[in-house]
Amino acid sequence: MKLLSIGNSFSHDAHKWLHQIAESVGEDICCANLYIGGCSLETHWKNFQSGADEYDYEINGEFQERINLPKALVKENWDVITLQQASGFSGIFSSFEPYLSNLLAEIKKVQPNAKIYLHKTWSYDTGSGHPDFKNYNFSEREMYDAITEAYNDASEKTGLPIIPTGDAVQYIRENVKEFDMKNGGMTLTRDSFHLSYIYGRFVGGLVWLRALTGIDADKVTFVPKKDGYETDERIIETLKRTITELG
Repeated sequence: MKLLSIGNSFSHDAHKWLHQIAESVGEDICCANLYIGGCSLETHWKNFQSGADEYDYEINGEFQERINLPKALVKENWDVITLQQASGFSGIFSSFEPYLSNLLAEIKKVQPNAKIYLHKTWSYDTGSGHPDFKNYNFSEREMYDAITEAYNDASEKTGLPIIPTGDAVQYIRENVKEFDMKNGGMTLTRDSFHLSYIYGRFVGGLVWLRALTGIDADKVTFVPKKDGYETDERIIETLKRTITELG
């Protein structure tokens, strides 16, 4: 499978372990990400129009070259293409249009056989210092609810299916004791908004695997590891079981 995400750091997070996760269940997903930190749908559309080499083109989490959006769209015969809103605007549906529909129209012209998804991102942690958190009254749950409404509206308008990373993150925050921050649990982020290097990014990869292939998380044998960070395999098993149960 050839996957292209027109994204930002949040798609970078979701892609980090996806290739290895898929490989462990016999799937080959080549994960290409177009990276500009904090890039919104409006900026993606402007970049499409300008053709400027504004993006880091990443394959399986590794930088390859600088590239422009029109070139990236025809670089491969993409099986899957994903779009997402910048995190700060993710719960504000009025920020999606007309940019989402404009991008979708251009993608369909050059990649008519690609399956296109919306990547539903996650809310910031309670207590986050992100400057856009004020848009949601500094409330994790209010931000999540706003994201849900905005992505549902976008999906209904465009007919695009959703990759529900944000739903999984919020469910784990509220239902898995190891990540119950109110009672001393860990956070799924590393800075109150980007996914944590081990568990947060692992959750993202598991959700994408299920959305793109239908394979349940409990089939995954890959265990993420990063220098300087400990991986508790009991927590890995808990996350796999939780994502499988969410379906």
